Amino acid sequence: MSMENDEPSLSEKRTALSTMRSGIAVFALPLSVLSVLIATSRNYNIGHVMPLLLPLLFLNLGLVVLGTWLVFHSIGRLHHYDRRIRELTQKYRSLADVVD
Repeated sequence: MSMENDEPSLSEKRTALSTMRSGIAVFALPLSVLSVLIATSRNYNIGHVMPLLLPLLFLNLGLVVLGTWLVFHSIGRLHHYDRRIRELTQKYRSLADVVD
């Protein structure tokens, strides 16, 4: 029996994990930038820096949305690959020793 078309490779699961890691990093970047801005807010007048602050806030919002999407997308893919691997290890018992 050939498993070529049925087999979700473990590399696809590893790719989903790296996508999650990237999503967490993209999500954390705006939080760290905003933390710096809040910590240094007493050193500047918000009215003077508003033309710079608004585009930065929109960029941060976009990064938060992108990071959130990457994390949730990779979680869905991980569940899918785990389910497929479980099905394959039940169907082909010889894989259970290799995968576990």
